[in-house]
Formats: sequence, C-alpha cells, structure tokens
Amino acid sequence: MRSHAKRLPSRPVILLLQLGVLIAFFLIWHVLTDTKILSPFFFGTPGAVLARTWADFASGVIWYHLGITLLETALAFIIGTVAGIAFGFWFARAPLVSVVFDPYIKAVNALPRVVLAPIFALWLGLGIWSKVALGVTLVFFIVFFNVYQGVKEVSPVVLANARMLGASSRDLFRHVYLPSALSWVFSSLHTAVGFAMVGAVVGEYLGSAAGLGYRIHQAEGVFDTVGVFSGMLVLTIFVVLIDAAVTMIEKRLLHWRPQDTGGQH
Repeated sequence: MRSHAKRLPSRPVILLLQLGVLIAFFLIWHVLTDTKILSPFFFGTPGAVLARTWADFASGVIWYHLGITLLETALAFIIGTVAGIAFGFWFARAPLVSVVFDPYIKAVNALPRVVLAPIFALWLGLGIWSKVALGVTLVFFIVFFNVYQGVKEVSPVVLANARMLGASSRDLFRHVYLPSALSWVFSSLHTAVGFAMVGAVVGEYLGSAAGLGYRIHQAEGVFDTVGVFSGMLVLTIFVVLIDAAVTMIEKRLLHWRPQDTGGQH
C-alpha cells in the first residue's frame, strides 16, 4: 500500500523557514509601529528593543541579572527533574502508593503557582531559593506525570519475556523500564525548561533584588516598554538555547529511536 506521508524538508530549509517567520514578525511589528497603527509608547519598536538588548549586553549590565536567573532556572530544572523521575518511577511501580496519593498529587498540582510564590518568599526569603522552589513546583509535575505514564506504557509481553529470560528487578529497570520512559522524559523536559525559567522570572517579578524578572518589573514601574520587551527577548533567546541543548542530549541518548521523517504526528 502506497504511503501518503510527506517527507519534511532538509534541516537547513527548516531553519531558513523558521528564520523567515522571525523576520516577518519583526517586519510586521516595525510597520505597525512606524505607521502608528500600534502606539510605539505601548508596544515599543523592534529597532529600539534590539538596540537596548545589544547595549545591555555590550555594557555588561545584564550579565549579573542573567546569571542569577539562569542559576535559579538550572537549579529548579535539575531538582524538579530528578524528583519527578524518582517519584514517577516509584508511583508507577507501586500501585498501592499511587492509588493512596493520587488525590493529593492532583490537589497540589491544581494549586495556582502565583499563590505559592509569596508563601515561598515568606518561608525561604527573597534570595534564589524561593524562586527555585517555585520553579520546582512547575517542573516536577510535568516530569512526574510523563515518567509515570512512560513506565505504565511498558508492554506486559516484553516484561513477561524479560522475566522468563531471568531478568532481575535491576535488569528490568535498566533494559525495559528506563528505555521506555526516556522518550516520555525528554518530551517533558522540552516543556519543563520553559517552566523552570517561568518560575524563576515570576518569583523575581513578585519580589527580588536581582534577575531578569526584577529588571522587567523595574522597567514596568517606569513605563519603559522597550525595557520590558528587551527582557522578554533575552528570556526567549536563552530558553531556545537551553531547549536546543536538551535536544542534543536527547538525540545522543535516544540514538536508537527511529527518526520521524513523516509530516504526521
């Protein structure tokens, strides 16, 4: 039977298309603000935003704040990921534990994170750890639910065959459960990276003396729209870079997985 799936363009072509979308966005933004359809006071201009971002990096004023935010993001990402993987495996392999704690996990996950931010600030102070804690609450549940589902998706037939071949619990974890969960883990990590930074920035925005969230809050306080958009641009750039690093690690660890060349998902 003939397949109707279309092959994707080559990687360079995809990169060119992505770059074209970005250029089109900036051009539309420039035209709308230059013709005053959008007020430059409220929306800034792409030229001013890019110039401010370049000036902040060239002068070095942003490096300290960026370092604080990236440190908080990295800690939240690592702690949340490790805890999510550990608890995800545990709950998936212990049905009784999963059933008992299921309503509590769902209840905690349903709590608005913005409400938790002031509580963490009260408990942990205005330093980095209150921002890390907020980021962990975002990252943990994303990873936890994906790992839990990944382990649950293991085929009973594969498990039975492995046990027939004499596989121990350690062998099952290493050769069956872990490979099955890895795809789910990395799928969650792409989302978790952004949420780790969101937690750090929101925490900084609500109460901090340093970080990109602090700079954005300061810019908003003086109606500096260009400063706000510049901070958002820096955040976007580094989230994309971190996500690219996660993708590289994913390809290295999951080199055995067939590549998706089709246009359907």
